[in-house]
Amino acid sequence: MTSLSREILANWQIRKSKKQKSAFIELIQSHIPEAKVEAKGSTRNIVIGDTDSAKVIYTAHYDTCAVMPLPNFITPKNFFFYIVYQFVLVALMFAVAGVCYWAVSAMGGDSFLAYWVDLLVLWLMIILMMAGPANKHTANDNTSGVITLIETYYTMSAEQRAKCAFVFFDKEELGLVGSSLFKKMHKNAMKEKLLVNFDCVSDGDNIMFVQSKKAHKAYAESLEAAFLPRGEKNMMFEKSSRVFYPSDQQHFAYGVGVAALKKAPVIGYYMDRIHTPRDTVFDERNIELLRDGAVRLAEKV
Repeated sequence: MTSLSREILANWQIRKSKKQKSAFIELIQSHIPEAKVEAKGSTRNIVIGDTDSAKVIYTAHYDTCAVMPLPNFITPKNFFFYIVYQFVLVALMFAVAGVCYWAVSAMGGDSFLAYWVDLLVLWLMIILMMAGPANKHTANDNTSGVITLIETYYTMSAEQRAKCAFVFFDKEELGLVGSSLFKKMHKNAMKEKLLVNFDCVSDGDNIMFVQSKKAHKAYAESLEAAFLPRGEKNMMFEKSSRVFYPSDQQHFAYGVGVAALKKAPVIGYYMDRIHTPRDTVFDERNIELLRDGAVRLAEKV
């Protein structure tokens, strides 16, 4: 990997607060002077290249999440299990709040006080999910996507870079805010432009490409020809109508989401560890595979 990628992996995995993001932006611009910031309010996307003339846009979100005791467990091809897991998380939250309600009541508090304690605990847990202490380990989510963009940029020749733009989205963890802003700012340019979004690509031997209907129709052959399997890595090209992967590509008509997954009996393909201190797995072979594929794709579109 390049020295910049190694520095990011070693020292820049926390990019949550305004100050941390500002420092990261300065780091990128110190190495890539043409990188610019497109901002509205507190949302700041980092853009490299001309998005209007580019044939393909490569993206990844650079913001990172709050640390959680349980992972954001994603099963793209098993929607039933994903929904069940979300219900379990919600049930656990209500259970914790219920215990607090019971504790206040047991200590002699009246039902009105216990109710407000219960409600306060629920709100505190929700706030901690969004604005709690930063997760210090974000190798997969989404330092891996950031490094994929960096590696692709540095591998390309000047002529190849001219065909592409690289966008680091802000506030994906808060609800795909940065990509929504980018779409609004480049509404006309993005109507028919291919966008490939790398999100959590370093932990798993199954690389899934989730293609929108329009992206699949126009670019399926090019994607499969560009991203070749390597060793034990399994390349999976799926339509978004058949799988669910919630990330920034969902905003775009020609969006493709890329993620690395593991596989287990019953639940099938899955992603774990993210949003927890266990997000430490960084398989450099995945990054190399995606980097090389992104370079080839730029020549095909």
